[in-house]
Amino acid sequence: FDLMVIIKHSSLLFLLGAEQISMEDCCKNGQKHGTDHEDCASLPLISESTTCRIVQEQCCVTVLEDKMCTNGINTAKDQGACDSLFTNTCDTKTTKMCCDCCTLGKTAHELGLPCDHNLSVGHQCNLVSRACCVEGATAHQREQPQQETRDVFLYCLSCFFSDINECLVGASNCRGGERCINTEGSFRCQREVSCGTGYELTDSNNCKDIDECETGIHNCGPQFQCQNTQGSFRCLPKVQCGSGFIQDALGNCIDINECVSQTGPCNRGQICVNTVGSYTCQRNSVNCGRGYHLNEEGTRCVDIDECKTTENVCGGHACLNMLGSYRCECEAGYMFNSITRLCEDVNECRHYPGRLCAHKCENTLGSYKCSCTTGFALAADGRNCDDLNECESTPCSQECANVYGSYQCYCRRGYQLSDIDGTTCEDIDECALPTGGHICSYRCHNTPGSFHCSCPVNGYTLAVNGRSCQDIDECVTGSHTCTENQSCFNVQGGFRCLSFECPNNYRRVGETAARLERSEVVRCIKSCQPNNIACVLDPTHSVSHTFISLPTFRELPRPEEIVFLRTTVPAYGSYNFGSYDVKFDILEGNVDNAFDIIKRVENGLYVGIVRQVKPLIGPAMTVLKLSMRNLTTQGDSGLNIVNVHVFVSEFWF
Repeated sequence: FDLMVIIKHSSLLFLLGAEQISMEDCCKNGQKHGTDHEDCASLPLISESTTCRIVQEQCCVTVLEDKMCTNGINTAKDQGACDSLFTNTCDTKTTKMCCDCCTLGKTAHELGLPCDHNLSVGHQCNLVSRACCVEGATAHQREQPQQETRDVFLYCLSCFFSDINECLVGASNCRGGERCINTEGSFRCQREVSCGTGYELTDSNNCKDIDECETGIHNCGPQFQCQNTQGSFRCLPKVQCGSGFIQDALGNCIDINECVSQTGPCNRGQICVNTVGSYTCQRNSVNCGRGYHLNEEGTRCVDIDECKTTENVCGGHACLNMLGSYRCECEAGYMFNSITRLCEDVNECRHYPGRLCAHKCENTLGSYKCSCTTGFALAADGRNCDDLNECESTPCSQECANVYGSYQCYCRRGYQLSDIDGTTCEDIDECALPTGGHICSYRCHNTPGSFHCSCPVNGYTLAVNGRSCQDIDECVTGSHTCTENQSCFNVQGGFRCLSFECPNNYRRVGETAARLERSEVVRCIKSCQPNNIACVLDPTHSVSHTFISLPTFRELPRPEEIVFLRTTVPAYGSYNFGSYDVKFDILEGNVDNAFDIIKRVENGLYVGIVRQVKPLIGPAMTVLKLSMRNLTTQGDSGLNIVNVHVFVSEFWF
């Protein structure tokens, strides 16, 4: 964009498109941001003009400087000192400077010195110092310093960017023997020679004594009182000790032992006895120490033979007399205690851990003994442990296996180890196991260490595997009771004696078998007498009987095909140039609708299939009467009846 400068109403405007922003607006925005946020580092962008940005930032900084200097002046007025302020950050330098300079002006006013001093403290500091110096003047005079104080803020910005080092440019007025030290906005002169410990250098370059008692930097305890001296201090005790006592470093009164501190306090022939705060002199008498006693004349001390005068002084151990004492010669396993002067037992187990016994060590008087943990026996050397064969003592009820340090019991087949004692073998009740119901097909009988299966009393025998029950075919073994006129049909768990008579106008095909097999058919076909019109018109051509034996309540995941009715009728064929079909139905005996019949084509011929769709609970017997009806376009051409004798056994096997 093109920057256009326009003079309007004595204000500088910046043109940005259709927007006009004056320099005064830029300044007001910076002042408001500084007042609200006390921060000039994140100013909002109100114009693309660089000049507006500079004005906005400088006006914001001026507000902050004004506030910081005012805080410094108020601190000097309220507290009279600036020690609470820090000068190690740029943000607080203005506050500290204004506080220090205001304190300088207040001091000049209190001492009656002129406010217009000629100290080289910098222009800004001179303005604040004069403003605080004339604080006690008239209202008109107070307004002038306030105006001058505001002038300080016009120069504050420069103190953040450039400081003149008066020491380098030769602008200082330090005297000989003084060193120039540069400060922010000014300098100071300091003497080259240090004042030493206990003194401090004043602003006038004089060495002044430090009053450690007043400043509180002494180390006198609570029992002492601090007294200042030139360059140091003294700790004087608050409590004065009386005669015969001396005061220690903590101020406590300690008794003086005059018998030690003085040379010959008592006359010859007397002994000194110390007392609290004093001493006494007593007549000298012979006092024998321990282990000595006076001779008969009472003139000297002689040794006491404790080995003779004291009965059993060493407790059975050898006694050796010594001057003023004695010593016991202890036996093996004992040690002489020089303090108690007795022979004390040595705890070998504690002194030599893990080196005397293989397992456990037990201390005894003068010795020790070893022992072994359970499962081990002490070896012949009395220290090592040998594995103990516990199986020799028959701890298990059946089988025992020795292991290192213990033993393990085992049980024979059909038994299990007791959870209570771990040694007794208990019989396993195989019939009660979760799989017990599948061990035997009928009944399971537990026996000690084993089991056996049994079958129903009649009709079954136990299989070779000893678990399954096999049906006995009474018709084959000849154990049935059927007569000569009856046919024997074996069923699961028994047999049936069957006899069949063909109805009138029907004759049997084939001979009657003495034993009927599953799926065998007894068939009667129609045989009409001459001139029997009713017989001729009867559509039933044949009546058949077949037999099947089923177990009780067997699982049927899907329908099971049990009887097949095969025909000679071709599927989808023609008969006398007309369509031909077969229809299968269950007419009677379908108990609980447990059966159905469907039609299927096999090898090109129609087949009727009887299926069991639901389980039956035996023992039960029913006769399914089935019909095979031949159909043509002219109507029924013939009917065949099939009777299926269904025998449901009592058991599932």
